[in-house]
Amino acid sequence: MDRAAEREFREYVAARQGALFRTAMLLTGHRQDAEDLLQTALAKLATRWMSLRGSGSPDAYLRRILYHQQVSVWRRLRHRRERSYAEPPEPAVQVADPAADTALRLALAEALRGLTPRQRAVIVLRYYEDLPEAEIAAILSCSVGTVRSQTHRTLARLRVSCPELSLTMEMK
Repeated sequence: MDRAAEREFREYVAARQGALFRTAMLLTGHRQDAEDLLQTALAKLATRWMSLRGSGSPDAYLRRILYHQQVSVWRRLRHRRERSYAEPPEPAVQVADPAADTALRLALAEALRGLTPRQRAVIVLRYYEDLPEAEIAAILSCSVGTVRSQTHRTLARLRVSCPELSLTMEMK
């Protein structure tokens, strides 16, 4: 990568790192895993940066990397066995959430963890990233109809597993 391309890549990462990290966080559910996922995705993007430079925003390509990389992690975890230790680990330090709706956030996070990887990806891409259904279908390598049906089923599942969301929407 030449100096100009490296500068463009660094500027892109600096401008988009907050949004990209939030997407990775929603896919993984854990800060450290999100950092690892984003770092891996950016490393893969850097190898293709020269060919993507003139094509506009590389966001779609990067989201696809994030999703496929996370699916690979989920597949590996499925075959991992639980390890036991003589003593339990020290509890994680909890930072106080300044937001008034902490309970709702926790309930939503719990509900999202209960979704399948594909359902979680559809919800994150549709409602968090605000992508059109056609782009989601391209990222997930499926049809637009599949995206629509997955969205419908997933929202129904979230309404059942997290009724607090329905109450908040009714109050607004």
